[in-house]
Amino acid sequence: MSQEKIQYNVVSLCKERLKKYGDYNFFSDIQVLTPTKKGALGTKELNKLLQQSLNPEHEFSKQKQIGDRVFRVGDRVMQIKNNYDIMWEKKDGEQKFGSGIFNGEFGIISNINEEEKQIKVVFDDEKVAWYQFQDLEQLEHAYAITIHKSQGSEFDVVLIVLSQSAPMLLTRNLLYTGITRAKKMLIVIGSKNIIEFMIKNTDSKKRNTGLKYKLYE
Repeated sequence: MSQEKIQYNVVSLCKERLKKYGDYNFFSDIQVLTPTKKGALGTKELNKLLQQSLNPEHEFSKQKQIGDRVFRVGDRVMQIKNNYDIMWEKKDGEQKFGSGIFNGEFGIISNINEEEKQIKVVFDDEKVAWYQFQDLEQLEHAYAITIHKSQGSEFDVVLIVLSQSAPMLLTRNLLYTGITRAKKMLIVIGSKNIIEFMIKNTDSKKRNTGLKYKLYE
C-alpha cells in the first residue's frame, strides 16, 4: 500500500467511515498513532492532513500561525511538557482554581484572543487554561501523536499507522504499547511485512545508570 493510499485511508476513517460504522466521533473517541514524527506518515504530516479535513479553515476561522504550525479554534492539542505554573479553572459543581498542566494532557482550543495574545484550551478533564502566544511551544497538535507519547493513555478507537522507519523505532515493545492503547477497536494500517518485523524485533536499548549503586549507598 502506497503512502498516499495510507493517508487517504486514515483521513476517510477519521472523517466519516468510523462515524457511519459505529457512530465514533473523532474528537472524543478516536486517536491516530504512528512510530515517528517525520515523513509522509509521521505526526507532522498527518496532523496537517487531519486538521485540513476535520477542522478546515473557513471565513470565520479564528487561528494563529506560529512558525509552520497553524493553531485554530477546534483543534485537538496535547501538552508536551510539564508546566507547574500555568493557572487553570474548572467548574465542577463549584468553581475551582489551581495550577499545573502536565505532559500528555489533551484538550481542544476553544478561543483565540489576538488582543491579549492568548489561546484558550479546554482539557479533557474540563480544566480551562489560557496560553500566551509565546508559550505555544508547549502544545502540539494531537490529531496524530507518536506511540511513545500515547503511553499512559487509552482511547476507544486507535488507528496505528505503520510505515518504513528506523529499526530502533519498529520494535515489539512499541507495537505492544500501541495495541494496548485501544479500549474498543484497533485498526492497523500499513505493510504486513512491517508488522512481522516489529513482532520479531525484540531489541530494546539497555539503559546504564548508577541508580543501583546510589541506592546501596
